[in-house]
Amino acid sequence: MTSYAHVAVAVEDSPGSHKALQEASRMAALTGARLSVLHVTSLPMPPPYMGEGGVFLPDPETMQAAALTWLTEMVEEIPGATPHVLEGHPPDAVCEWAGDNDVDLLVAGAERGRVERLLLGSFALHLARHAPCDIMLARPDPS
Repeated sequence: MTSYAHVAVAVEDSPGSHKALQEASRMAALTGARLSVLHVTSLPMPPPYMGEGGVFLPDPETMQAAALTWLTEMVEEIPGATPHVLEGHPPDAVCEWAGDNDVDLLVAGAERGRVERLLLGSFALHLARHAPCDIMLARPDPS
């Protein structure tokens, strides 16, 4: 088995991400690797017509703080896991962070449905094409 010194996992609040976190924790424990848990925040695009009174866009600092609190709570039971909140377009931000931080294995959930892939693109496919390291995709357990 390949030895990994640094495992990173990209998470959101979904069954696939929870499975990815389990697999990343398992791989880090098996290889004695450092474990980084990544979550990306990005500002939503405002609608094309905002109507009377405009549109509410969340404060980026508030989003970052809330994401860090959520992520810290998520990983508090995982020995040695370090949370990191990134900003930007999720697949690009994760790939860039992995390259800048000597990640050897990047783990992510693979679960978007056909419509989500058409509208949002495939996070997993982006990682497969652009990640600077090995990747592992985790599917959620069948319901």
